[in-house]
Amino acid sequence: MKKRLKEGQKATGAEIVCEALLREGTDIIFGYPGGAIMPVYDALLKYPQLHHILVRHEQGAAHAAEGFARVTGKPGVCLVTSGPGATNLVTGLADAMMDSVPIVCISGQVISSLIGNDAFQETDVVGVTAMVTKHNYLVIKPEEIAETIKEAFHLARTGRPGPVMIDIAKDAQQGITSFSYSKEITLPGYRPTITGNPKQVKRAAEIINKSLKPFILAGHGILISHAEKELAALAEKSHIPVATTLHGISSIPRDHRCYVGMLGMHGNLSPNKCTNEADVIIALGMRFDDRVTGKISGYARRAKVIHIDIDPAELNKNVPAEVPIVGDVKHVLQQLNPLISKADHKDWFVRFKEYDKLEFEKVIKNEVYPKTGQIKMGEVIRRLSEETKGQAIVVADVGQNQMFAARYYDFKVADSFITSGGLGTMGFALPAGAGAKIGRPNQEVWVITGDGGFQMKIQEMATIFQENINLKIAILNNNYLGMVRQWQHLFFDKKYSEVFLRNPNFIKLSEGFGIPAEKVDKRNNILPAIKRARKHKGPYLIEFVVETEANVFPMMPAGAAVDEIRLE
Repeated sequence: MKKRLKEGQKATGAEIVCEALLREGTDIIFGYPGGAIMPVYDALLKYPQLHHILVRHEQGAAHAAEGFARVTGKPGVCLVTSGPGATNLVTGLADAMMDSVPIVCISGQVISSLIGNDAFQETDVVGVTAMVTKHNYLVIKPEEIAETIKEAFHLARTGRPGPVMIDIAKDAQQGITSFSYSKEITLPGYRPTITGNPKQVKRAAEIINKSLKPFILAGHGILISHAEKELAALAEKSHIPVATTLHGISSIPRDHRCYVGMLGMHGNLSPNKCTNEADVIIALGMRFDDRVTGKISGYARRAKVIHIDIDPAELNKNVPAEVPIVGDVKHVLQQLNPLISKADHKDWFVRFKEYDKLEFEKVIKNEVYPKTGQIKMGEVIRRLSEETKGQAIVVADVGQNQMFAARYYDFKVADSFITSGGLGTMGFALPAGAGAKIGRPNQEVWVITGDGGFQMKIQEMATIFQENINLKIAILNNNYLGMVRQWQHLFFDKKYSEVFLRNPNFIKLSEGFGIPAEKVDKRNNILPAIKRARKHKGPYLIEFVVETEANVFPMMPAGAAVDEIRLE
């Protein structure tokens, strides 16, 4: 084991990379080696404190780093080579950028004298990644490495979190310099606002205290800032309904008396309908994504909007705010809550319950509690939720499986729902699930994926096997690209174009990767299979053969207003 570097000690740039990562609290790296990053991989042998996870594709490294970051709060770290190694990260960087996930990615670059000459495996990484990162760097001197890594971690984890890319020339990795690592960092022009403007906070409290139909919309910012207690305190003190965005799921327990459901295109009926009945909307750490708002001109027509977000660019971007407040949502709620009067909006809650009854009869009863026919996705999720008592981390892929997981798992633990929301990246769940399990090894983690998304990153089964990651994988197999088929069914006159999947034998594939698996095509075998998977020490896969042409409802059609959401 190499001794840790001391201030002023001579070291190679590659050794400084390893030392700097340790100084930033890194102990896990997801990566794939290659020529331009080889000096760092050579240095890794001297630093066993850094556990490297060998993924099978660099995009998988980025998603695994996202999963790790989402459950730990620490930046996930990726290490890849130049050219195709770095460009394979781009989708993962874009995903992390859209969903505000802190990851730090380090790529090797050709030697500095060859940069710009179309050298073998050269790509302009700074140019390629500029629009999908919070910041990026090109490092061509060994003495720049330590400071750059320090800045990168600071940027990734502070303010609105996000991905940072560092491209390091090979000769910078090989060069020798004196090691120096600053304890503090100051970046002129980068000072995220944490505390809300007191006048704006006071004004928000006055509006809330006078409201008759206030409505809290809780987003990902609640989880990022760890403001779950403050959210619950606000809701309970003034008895205000709370709905979550897709990424806000698990910021408040599903069984909390103020929780009323999920917003959005496939969210619950009541929060979508009641958005246009509320007189005040309190938006916390969310960005009014188009999947939440639907047609902007038909959104929140009666409400005064109070919008709290750490990113000033999100305020008044999509929905005009009566009271915009820049700040960390935890700190702002700590300012706001003492100013809120106690209230009881029980009549307002009755309106939500009326819509809930309608949704249960029209949708949920048949989807979650079927008695005949093919297995339904909703009942698989319900069985899993009951068996795990809502305590597991659920990592969902993209599409119908994602919506069913979001709708029907009863999340009881904060930071327990991980998915690709903004970018909608198919293939996300398998590597992200692996990263989540590595980040929180003592908590049960389930990957929920469709047959299409599973095949996009199926090679990461080899990573899961090699690391013996105790991950449980549920494929909801309907032999279709289900969400695309649903849109073709509803909006393209049932003309199915390139959505049928003639799938491989998933059980044999899984066993070929060394991971035990079983297929479930009968209703009474759902729960026994889940129990066997949970009991098994190590990774385990279940293929659930589900209804082939199921549709997810409720559904807000594209271009429709939130109160035009349909049940069939």
